[in-house]
Amino acid sequence: MDRNIIKYINVNGQLMDLSHPQVMGILNVTPDSFFAGSRKQNETDIAVRVHQIVDEGGSIIDIGAYSSRPNAEDVSPEEEMRRLRFGLSVIRRELPEAVVSVDTFRADVAQMCVEEYGVSIINDISAGMMDADMFPTIARLGVPYIIMHMQGTPQTMQTHPHYDNVVKDVLYYFSEKVQRLRDLGVKDIILDPGFGFGKTLTHNYALLSQLEEFSIFELPILVGVSRKSMIYRLLGGGPEDALNGTTAINAIALTKGADILRVHDVKAAVEVVKIVSAMQHPTFITPS
Repeated sequence: MDRNIIKYINVNGQLMDLSHPQVMGILNVTPDSFFAGSRKQNETDIAVRVHQIVDEGGSIIDIGAYSSRPNAEDVSPEEEMRRLRFGLSVIRRELPEAVVSVDTFRADVAQMCVEEYGVSIINDISAGMMDADMFPTIARLGVPYIIMHMQGTPQTMQTHPHYDNVVKDVLYYFSEKVQRLRDLGVKDIILDPGFGFGKTLTHNYALLSQLEEFSIFELPILVGVSRKSMIYRLLGGGPEDALNGTTAINAIALTKGADILRVHDVKAAVEVVKIVSAMQHPTFITPS
């Protein structure tokens, strides 16, 4: 994959260069995220986690307060906002200059996070499907927007997912979404194929095998496979056993054009980026 094409996103008035892949560290302020090790419920744990993300080389902190694992319980907007206010206040106290992304599909939640806490990026698992106000809200806020493909909702997505051709169907989905966002004046759009969201094991690996097809949009691509069932259902075990598989897939994704890796294990992902970058640009290797 040619990395000579420079991609930028405007983050709080500063350009983030994605021609060198970035690592996004996950911070879950939920009691029920699928990977128990990622759940941070109190002030101390949140502070430790955000420092860990940055110290290990992560450039974006992605905070979520609504678990999107299959069959997860619904959470009210009020509860989601309460959790986010708590987590964001800790982040801003500990790392006031950190680049923060909020994982939400609700327009009013996105607006609160950007306007009250200076959040830089909105990460929407539903790409506007679960809240019709999200697209115009993003256009008004003027922040980078991650749109993910999902078939159904978190409560229904793994109930018999079906595609005529998963790669073509997801490409078509993005073509419609990107055009609508462009028409509204949204400038910074990031694509997430949605591994594990309304997809079988076969669908997930078909998407991975043809990930380079998504470069047709000339937009940044985010890959989020960290410790997901597409790994441990293939290899055995559970989320706690899936770091090695995560690393393998992240390496493959980088060679196929991924620009952002969304992960639980930041240090491992940063090392993968360094190794793949050394392979792609051996003349620029700088030893640690």
